[in-house]
Amino acid sequence: MPARPDDLFARLAELGIATATHRHPPVFTVEEAKRLRGDIPGLHCKNLLLVDHRGRLWLVVAREDTPLDLKALRGRLDCGRLSFAKPERLREALGVGPGEVTPFALINDAGRAVGVALERAMMEAAGPLNFHPLTNAATTSIAPDGLLAFIRAGGHEPLIVDL
Repeated sequence: MPARPDDLFARLAELGIATATHRHPPVFTVEEAKRLRGDIPGLHCKNLLLVDHRGRLWLVVAREDTPLDLKALRGRLDCGRLSFAKPERLREALGVGPGEVTPFALINDAGRAVGVALERAMMEAAGPLNFHPLTNAATTSIAPDGLLAFIRAGGHEPLIVDL
């Protein structure tokens, strides 16, 4: 059974990572999020689950307005052709559905099958980063260092890349 938001919040508390969560109507795209999330401080991010030609999964996390060139990204990740993972693969790997992709979903990747790539400019941000907490009806703010601590505590070592 995939983790729920309460499980995530308990894990963050166990790790001593400070967060703040804001409720809002469910959002499925960056454009919807911009309209419906309200005035949540910090950097808002997008999260993509990609699959390479060998079937390896990559969670790519970047500022919401960063354009992503999948051909250039393959070189940075040292992998082959990338495409978007299908919804059923997303549920299987991270326990979330479309519109709910988040680095917090790595809590469900106990086998560490998903590689993680974080945008360098996002990680160098001074303020909090904002992600869905396993539901697209809320946004959770976390410091970049807190995000790294959460990801590493789950056994993942993210790549920090220029996009």
